[in-house]
Order: sequence, then structure tokens, then C-alpha cells
Amino acid sequence: MPTITQSERFYDFIGFGDEVPGILALISAAREYRRRFGYAPRSLVMFKSSSLDGVGGHLVRGRLAYLDRSSVPLEIRQAYGLGDFGDPPAIYKEFLQRVGVAVVSIDPAKANQVLRQMMTEAGVDMLSSVAIESVLREGQKIAGIKLTRGELYRGKQFIDATVNAELAQAVGVRKLKGFQTFGLPNSELSVTLMFEVEGLPIAELKAVEAHYLRRFNNPSDTEAQRYLNAAAWSDPLLIKELRQDLGRRNSSGQFLMMYHGKDYIDVPTKALSVAYHAFRGTKLSLRESAAILDNANIAILPNGKLSWNALLFDVTADQAEELARNRAKPTAAMLQEMKFIETWFKSLGATSVRSALELYIRHAGNVTGVVEPLSGSAMLRGGVPNSEALGTFGYTFDTRGGIDGLKERANALGFSTLHFRPPLLNIGIRHALVKEVPNLAVVSPASGFEGYACSAGRIVEFNVGVGQGVGIAAAIALITGRNLADITNAEVRQVLASTGRLPKIYGETYVADAGALSEFEQQLGLGIAIA
Repeated sequence: MPTITQSERFYDFIGFGDEVPGILALISAAREYRRRFGYAPRSLVMFKSSSLDGVGGHLVRGRLAYLDRSSVPLEIRQAYGLGDFGDPPAIYKEFLQRVGVAVVSIDPAKANQVLRQMMTEAGVDMLSSVAIESVLREGQKIAGIKLTRGELYRGKQFIDATVNAELAQAVGVRKLKGFQTFGLPNSELSVTLMFEVEGLPIAELKAVEAHYLRRFNNPSDTEAQRYLNAAAWSDPLLIKELRQDLGRRNSSGQFLMMYHGKDYIDVPTKALSVAYHAFRGTKLSLRESAAILDNANIAILPNGKLSWNALLFDVTADQAEELARNRAKPTAAMLQEMKFIETWFKSLGATSVRSALELYIRHAGNVTGVVEPLSGSAMLRGGVPNSEALGTFGYTFDTRGGIDGLKERANALGFSTLHFRPPLLNIGIRHALVKEVPNLAVVSPASGFEGYACSAGRIVEFNVGVGQGVGIAAAIALITGRNLADITNAEVRQVLASTGRLPKIYGETYVADAGALSEFEQQLGLGIAIA
């Protein structure tokens, strides 16, 4: 890719942040422009981290190798003739195929290579290690981004792919902190530091888990019961919860144990977590200990590496924002916890335990003032109408680590449950388009989500579907001289349909659940107006 050294450059499309949905949005914009005119537009992605550490945000530098895929009920898959993960966005299918993903595990090194290849093919320039000094505006629109080192990059259409909507904030778009849409501006989802383990064969890992499960479920094993008490800090309620978790059995009457798939491992119980926290001397409580080894999602990578999504850290909304602005670098306390993780895994037989360069930050607030905000209840109503849909995505309202204070607020308002069925929603772009800055889209967990929506909408596969649509919309806006914020879902859908890239549409409306969640979101959302 060309090295950019001039003090002022002009582009058609500029992306800020190199998360995968944003990169694929820029590529989609460039491809649509080339399809119409036969030559590439001028496109640029700029981001704060160093490209020497890889391109692709938390999937690459954060090494989140276990992908969260769309969840589609069996009866829907059978009715529509769908695969295990439904019918993903065309550009996401291409990306996964080129990387060589078998089921859910993505090799970060290969993902880095493929993203670079796709950008080169589309004519997308790359600029890393940047920081915004100011954003130039012409009327309501962004005209350019001035960097702290002096360069000015002028553009026509802008895409913010950062987890904290950093470009949007720099141009003056309001962002709500944490879960302010629930009146909880200080509460935030946990962050994760991925780590890769080598030298611990899967068979041995299974044997370790089985060993702990047998011992923890044996009341006569006094040493194992001391471990259990130690991990719970003798908290009777936590001990009860852990005993119930560890004692679960499958349909054959055997203890529930880790499931080994083609390229992944799911760990359903807390046997390993209890063993680690007994060793560590900290309580198995995210709120009280600030860090826990949670149930793991493990990606099986080449050369026997196991990538663990399990080490959670409790953060406030302000801390999540600060981490995002600091290139998602783990803190000294997080790295200290990793030393204990390394020691413990090596005691199990691992030869190497290495953490990622950057954190996986799940969420860091949401922008307001988008064309059409998206709530959790709107997701349960099926998302956008079938006639406008750009794809379909299903996922649970996953608040891994929990939302501090939500249960208490819900109970105070008379809600006895926080459990709602997983939505299966049709994808649109209007929640990502910013009305007050009509040539800007935010394609990330910081898009215009309200209530529970961000817990499902933060997932990469969903945002790639949105990003593909936003990229096509940006091309339409540039070509027709219109505002990006004025481009409709239907216009983007027509392009996907005419080019053979429109996936099957199978969103579902869950009336009762949507009504219950709507009431829940509205009553808890009184805090949205609090500055």
C-alpha cells in the first residue's frame, strides 16, 4: 500500500478505526464505486494502533479468535434451507472463506493478511499510529480530519468503526456513557484479555477438567472442598451456585464437560475457574475481585495453539472509554493478572502462555441523534421490514459479566426477570447513520443502539452486515451528490439484489417478548436524559 507523507490529501471515503466491520464497509464502498465507473475511488482507513502489530482491530491485535456467529433456530434453518449460521452477508462469507475459517475459529495472522489483500485489491490506503487533533466541518458535514502530527485528510464520506465512536465524538456527536439508556451511565460490560496457550494438548485439558469435576463433586474430598470454599471466599450463596453449576449432568447422567468441536472448545462449567481462583486466592466474583477466569470459549489454532476468551476484567464506563482511547492497551493490573494465569497454566503442563497486545472492549457507550435508533424490543419485532432487509442476524442479549446495577433497578420497578428470548432480526443501516453529521456513519457497538440492543448488536457478524450496507450507501451518496443520512435501506437492498449478493431474509417477530422488553426498556430508560 502507498506510504502517505503529504501534508494534505483528498479522499472520497475515509474510515477511522480498523475494526473488521469498518474495513469491510470501506471495501464495499470502493467495490460499488468501481462497479459503476470501472475504476477505484480514493479510499483511506486510518487508525491509532501500529499497522506493524496487525490490521483488523480486536480480531487481529486483540486476538479474538473465537467468532460469535449468527444463531438461527433449527426450525427456521430447516424452513429456509440454511446452514448452521443462517445466510451471512456476502462480504463476510468471502472474508471467512479467504481466511480459511472451518466453523468459528479465525487465525488472527491469516486475518491480517487477508484484510490487507482485500484493501489492496479495492485500492484502500492505510494510515496507522494516528491521533485526531481536530475535525474540519463545512456546514453540518465533516470536511476533513487534521492529525496531531500536522497532516490534513479531506474526505466526502466518513465511517467511524471505533468501539467508542471516537471520530463522532471529535466532531461533536453526543455519546451516552455506559448503559445510560438504562439510567446506568457508570455501568459497562467487562473487557477481556485474550491469551494463547501452547503445549497443552486437548486430551490433557479435558482430563484436567474431568479431574477437577470429580473431586469438586465428591463431598468426602476435603481438600477439593477447601478449594471450592477458597474460590468462593466461604460465601454460602456463591458456594451454592458453584455446587449447582459443577453438579450439572447431561442426558446420559454424566457430568457436563467441555465440548470439543471441529475448531473450537466450549467450556460449560466453572470447574477450571474454581481451580484457578483457589490457586489465585481471589473470589470468583467479577464485581468483588475485578478479574475472573470465566467459562471459556476456546479457539483451536494452527500448531496446537489454544486461544482463550475467558479472562474478564470489570470496568466502569469511564474506564472503558479511557481504555479505548489508549489503543485498548491492557493496564499494569491486567498484565499482573496474566502472570498468575501463565503460572497456573504452566502448572497444568503448558509450555507457553502469551496474552494479546490489545483488549477486547465489548462496548463503550452509544451515540445519539442517528436517523433511526435501534432498541432491543425493535430487534425482537424482527428489525427492519422484509422489503427493506439487507440480511438477517440472530444472537442472544449477551451481557457477559453482567451490567452492574441493572438487576437492582429492574427489581425496584417490579420486573422479576431479565431474560428475554434471542432476537432474529433483519439488518438495516439507519441506526448507524448520523442525522446531524449527514456524511458520517458509526459502524460499531457504539452505533445508535438503545436499551438491550447493543448486547446483540455489538457482534462483528452483525456489524459487517451493517457495514456492507453502509459502504454501498456511501457509494450511492457520493455518486448521486446526496447525504449519506438520506440513503434508504431499500436503495441498498436493490443494489444487493441486482448484483446477486442479497441473502435470504428470515427475521422473526416475537410479539409478547417484544412487548415485555419494550416496557422494560422504557421504564429503565428514564436516565437517558441525564447528562
